Amino acid sequence: MTRALYSLCGADQQHLFSPHCWKAVMALAHKGLDFEEIPTTYARIRAIGGGVSQTVPVLDDNGRLIPDSFDIALYLEEAYPERPSLFSGEGGKALSRMVEGYSQMIIHPAITRIALLDIHANLDEGDKAYFRESREARLGKSFEVVAAGSEAEKAAFGAKLEPLRHMLKFQPFIGGQAPLFADYIVFGALQWLRVCTGLTMLAAADPVLGWFERCLDLHQSRGRTVTAA
Repeated sequence: MTRALYSLCGADQQHLFSPHCWKAVMALAHKGLDFEEIPTTYARIRAIGGGVSQTVPVLDDNGRLIPDSFDIALYLEEAYPERPSLFSGEGGKALSRMVEGYSQMIIHPAITRIALLDIHANLDEGDKAYFRESREARLGKSFEVVAAGSEAEKAAFGAKLEPLRHMLKFQPFIGGQAPLFADYIVFGALQWLRVCTGLTMLAAADPVLGWFERCLDLHQSRGRTVTAA
C-alpha cells in the first residue's frame, strides 16, 4: 500500500509550515500509519489528483484522495478503527469541532497578522504574488499596514490562549490524559507560528508552552523534524 500526504512548503522544501497540514501529519502519526510527505508549493496544488482540491493537505491513501485536515481525520478514524482513536467517540468529534472554531477564528487571525511578512519571505518565488494578492484581499489591508501592528499583536497573543491555559489546570492534554485530534488542531496553529516566526511571545513558564513541548515530543518527536524560526 502506498500512502502520501501533500503538505504546503516554502522555497525550502523542508519549510513545512501549514497548520492544517500539521494536523494531518499528527493524525497519521497518531494512527501509527506510514506515509510519505510530499512538499507542495501553492502553485503545484492544482496538479494534485487532477485538481481534486484548491488547498492542502490532501491525503492519497492507495489511490483514494481525501482533502481537508478534518475530513482526513474522520477518514482515518473510519478506515483504521483498530488503531488508536483520534476522537474516542462522538463526543471527541464534537469537541474537535469546537476547538477547530476557536483555533481558526481566534488563534489563526492573530498568527496571520504576526507572521505575515515572515511567511511571504520564505515562499517560493512563484507563490509570492499569489500569496500577497489573496491575503491582502482577505485582510482588506496591505502587508505593510498589517505588519505595522505586529508588535501589538504579539503582546496580545498570550491572552488569546487563556481558554487553553485554564484547561491545563486540570489535564495534560485537550483530549484528557492523552492527546486526541483536538490537541493537533491547536498544535498545528502554534507549530505554524513556531516554524515561521518563533514562540518568543510565550513565557518559558507558560503552561501552554509546556503543553506544546509535550506535543512536539509525541510520535517520536515528529513535530521537531522541522526547525523553528
